[in-house]
Amino acid sequence: MNFLSKSDLKTLLEHHEQPSVSLYMPTVKAGSETQQNPIRFKNLMKEVESKLEEMGIRLSDVSEWLEQAKKLDDLQFWEHQELGLAIFISPTAFHYYLLPIEVDEIVVVSDRFHLKPLLPLVNKNGRYFILALSQENVRLIEATQFSAREIHVENIPDNLDQALMYDEFAQTSQFRTFTSQGGTRNPAPEAGIYHGQGSPDVDKIYLDILQYFNQVDKGIFDRIKDENAPLVLAGVEYLMPLYHQANSYQHLLADGMAGNPKMLKPEELQTLTWEIVQPYFEQSYTEAVQRYQDLSGAQPDKTVTNLEEIVSAAYYQRLDSLFVALDYHQWGQFNPETNTVEIHEEAQPDDEDLLDFAAVYTAMNGGTVYVEPQDKMPAESAVAAIARF
Repeated sequence: MNFLSKSDLKTLLEHHEQPSVSLYMPTVKAGSETQQNPIRFKNLMKEVESKLEEMGIRLSDVSEWLEQAKKLDDLQFWEHQELGLAIFISPTAFHYYLLPIEVDEIVVVSDRFHLKPLLPLVNKNGRYFILALSQENVRLIEATQFSAREIHVENIPDNLDQALMYDEFAQTSQFRTFTSQGGTRNPAPEAGIYHGQGSPDVDKIYLDILQYFNQVDKGIFDRIKDENAPLVLAGVEYLMPLYHQANSYQHLLADGMAGNPKMLKPEELQTLTWEIVQPYFEQSYTEAVQRYQDLSGAQPDKTVTNLEEIVSAAYYQRLDSLFVALDYHQWGQFNPETNTVEIHEEAQPDDEDLLDFAAVYTAMNGGTVYVEPQDKMPAESAVAAIARF
């Protein structure tokens, strides 16, 4: 299963080639309705070919690299889907990702990939990780508000059996409950303090567990070190302060789910942990909206809703934050040589979604992008921004 990371997004962001094809489609994970997946895919591939022909590109010239995508169309591939599928194709690149979020059906052919639908997966607005700790295994789960899937992690020991040799450890050792200092967005957990009874056996078990968690942390860190999504622990309570001591991932939340996660499926863990991370996401976005509204009243020159200005400012690295409506498209073209924007009511052969353009360049230039439904936007327009200067 292809997992989208920040480094993957960076690769996609930096790819410029004519033509570049982006295909998004919702997918069905299970049941008889999975038969819709290949039908929808074939129809979208026909749309790709139609758009290429409209641009004056002969299908005989692109059949070889389009074939890479068509080879995905087999029974085994469609039986192992998530909520969405994204495919990116060009003469020199081919990438596809199974997405844990629903996406609208769309095909875009331009000189770069269409990436706005992916931004919710890499920004702090709905995607997080769960680290399930039990004696039998350690599992890393990627989750959103609506989905969860287990992610394979290299170089992690199989289980805690060797470390947890005596059940008496849990009975003869006490830990101070770890709590957040400064809120969930800026977790600074108090380290769990080990209170052993002076027994060499207990001390050894304590050190074994800590050493084990150091190994786990190394594997987890190597897997998600480029992410900024929060990580939530799920495990028996006395283990969690120990893992906090070993942890090196900076977005580990102070609050965790106490209890043995051994028998819980990823979807069950998602349900139990969402209430922990939901305030984190809501606070992040609420603070950004409040900042926009404060500036629009006190320093209106620091906020922008005009699309032409936003497109130019995004390209020239002048945006601090951008709010974009997920369910809205505005087709047109931007000419950086003349710094002009053309807006079209209907998509023309060489057009691109200007909201996507602004979102991609804001993210690529170090700004923060919030992709939300129209009814959650801080202004009545489909795009709004906070300027850097």
